[in-house]
Amino acid sequence: MSTVATLTNHQIRLAARPVGIPTRANWQSASEAVPETPEGGVLLKTLALSLDPAMRGWMNEGKSYIPPVGIGEVMRAGGVGKVIASKNSKYAVGDHVSATFGVQEYLTLAEADFKRNGLVKIDLKVGSLTQWLNVLGMPGMTGYFGLMDVGQPKAGETVVVSGAAGAVGQTVGQIAKIKGCRVVGIAGGAAKCEWVVKELGFDACIDYKAGPGAVRAGLKEHCPKGVDIYFDNVGGEILDDVLAKITRGARIIICGAISQYNNTTPIQGPKNYLSLLVNRARMEGIVVFDYADRYHLAVAEMAGYLKDGRMKSKEDVVKGLDTFPEALIKLFTGENFGKLVLQVAED
Repeated sequence: MSTVATLTNHQIRLAARPVGIPTRANWQSASEAVPETPEGGVLLKTLALSLDPAMRGWMNEGKSYIPPVGIGEVMRAGGVGKVIASKNSKYAVGDHVSATFGVQEYLTLAEADFKRNGLVKIDLKVGSLTQWLNVLGMPGMTGYFGLMDVGQPKAGETVVVSGAAGAVGQTVGQIAKIKGCRVVGIAGGAAKCEWVVKELGFDACIDYKAGPGAVRAGLKEHCPKGVDIYFDNVGGEILDDVLAKITRGARIIICGAISQYNNTTPIQGPKNYLSLLVNRARMEGIVVFDYADRYHLAVAEMAGYLKDGRMKSKEDVVKGLDTFPEALIKLFTGENFGKLVLQVAED
């Protein structure tokens, strides 16, 4: 068995800022010795990483809600792992944890960095490792607080969610159903739409790949009284199509715009934004980190739903740190089916 002194940390670092979809050329592999665990600190082994559309934004230079990843830095990524050395009484060797690990095999943290890295213990009796990256992790928290705090759903309202088969979308739709709403998803491909309806219990799902005008026609069919809440993960033309169908007092939650992230031209904003004026509607952004002090409340509620079978959590697991560049691209081609997870090591 390796001692800490002999461990090598393999990493993926940002080599160049991408133009359009990232390629392997934007990354460089690196390795370095794992440093001694500082007093009060911990050494963590990465087990699995969350691959999220937001990572594409973190690769861009410029002001955002979080600083960009610097050239030459380990790529930022949330993950789950295990404590393998500890000089802190709150964390024991063998504890499972969630933190911002980065795309690397090991993470050494000083006590002063625990909060900044979001280090928290996780309980595998409550959910599996991959569920802690999905419904019980950042995507689940995004879906929960975006819908509940910004969307403020009421029983009987119609909720539409794009990216319905993805990590955030599957959580949003299932919570909305639990809260008594009618839920219509938008997803790419017949298989995803069928899964969203049959497995997750959505009332309907629109296949945006079914041809020109498919989303407009689907909204007309499945939202005859209009859209009260729209949870937007994709932006672009689909956002415009939904804005044309919103009701008076509608709430639009802007979570992401995956259709725009790899643009080499300026981002396309909503053309139908005057619908907000006509319908006295509200459009508001959600950044999950704003709710960090309340994560435990959402985790407790959704863990209950998982336990009693009212909520499901689907993950798409890709294995191997070296596969990261290709795995990340699956998010932007729509190849992933469920929450995309990179397994770095066996537990």
